[in-house]
Amino acid sequence: MSAVLLTFYILSAITLATAFLTIYSRNPIHSAIYLVICFFTIAGHYLLLNAQFLAIVHIIVYSGAIMILLLFTIMLMNLNKEDEVHKPRITRLGAVVVFCCMCLIMLTIFVNSQPVADLVPASGIDYQSIKVLGQVLLDGEEGYMVPFEFASILLLVAMIGTVLLSKKEKVQL
Repeated sequence: MSAVLLTFYILSAITLATAFLTIYSRNPIHSAIYLVICFFTIAGHYLLLNAQFLAIVHIIVYSGAIMILLLFTIMLMNLNKEDEVHKPRITRLGAVVVFCCMCLIMLTIFVNSQPVADLVPASGIDYQSIKVLGQVLLDGEEGYMVPFEFASILLLVAMIGTVLLSKKEKVQL
């Protein structure tokens, strides 16, 4: 077994374990830490695919900016055990059924898929170059500048909404 394949298996195991622990953990801070570890292992997968720029951007954007934003909103919400609503068993059963159906669908798609090399013709363009990547994303005919800005506005609105929802009202005497 080659070192790259062994590294892939180890990263995959850590990714799946931390993703499961993110969902399963009852403490929101622990969930956020597991999610950061999951993001770092996904960046490791990008490095295995020889996409160094994508790995670094993934670490900066996801593990840096979004997780800090998520941690601040979790801390701002001040979640307590007393305030936690207990879900009925039927809701948990429904979540397990939906999860199993999604796993089955993803497995079916994975088994029936064909390699990417068969779908994409070789163009000779080096997409590892930051200049070429920037031109493809922001300049081209279909240009992704507007969706990129919409995503940033969506994150800003989500943050403001979280702050407003978690804000406690003052009781006037």
